[in-house]
Amino acid sequence: MVVQSDLGVNRTLREIGLNKSTFYKWYKAYSDFGVEGLEPSSRSARRQWNSIPQEQKNLVVELALERPELSSRELAYHLTDEQQIFISESSVYRILKSRGLITSPAHIFISAGDEFTDKTKFVHQMWQTDFTYFKIIGWGWYYLSTVLDDYSRYIVHWELCANMKSEDVKRTVDRAIRKAKLVTKKRPKLLSDNGSCYIASDLKSYLKDEVGMDQIHGRPMHPQTQGKIERYHRTMKTW
Repeated sequence: MVVQSDLGVNRTLREIGLNKSTFYKWYKAYSDFGVEGLEPSSRSARRQWNSIPQEQKNLVVELALERPELSSRELAYHLTDEQQIFISESSVYRILKSRGLITSPAHIFISAGDEFTDKTKFVHQMWQTDFTYFKIIGWGWYYLSTVLDDYSRYIVHWELCANMKSEDVKRTVDRAIRKAKLVTKKRPKLLSDNGSCYIASDLKSYLKDEVGMDQIHGRPMHPQTQGKIERYHRTMKTW
């Protein structure tokens, strides 16, 4: 929320009531060690609440043996997309290293391009969707769900929601299809970031089986991939 906020770090931290030094401490720990970097420094003998279950560790090893060509990053993505199990890249690396299965560098950096290689050439070829948030004084937080056409930058549909859940995404996409009169026509691809509502298994099934839309996710921590809708949200909130 803080990194992708259009309000800036200091103002966002004030809005959510988080101390600046605490945020940067957490941010450095997460950047260096992933989710495990946020564990308490004083470890007890009992199992930590966020430790990885042994069956999931075994699944990582089995997948690595079946797909030796995949890097730790790619294995982590595969587990999220295919098994709906979130294990960070750093955790996958540590699991494989403890089993003696690491023969490549710890990190393979895949740089994201500044723009799509295959640009859209016509309307409704691909849509971008994203949430942005507002704190309404006296009411609380509200979340704007927007669907933007990648080629024309036309706002196909928007909704102000009380939550950021997969059900809100489904409703927004369904109404966008109806407004664009694509009920009986070929559906566009849907580009989004890796927010929890967008990688949810029920949304994936809905888009594939009920709507017939291909889903594309941008590279994590690279909002430029969804730059058009990010820029629209920024302009709207600024003015």
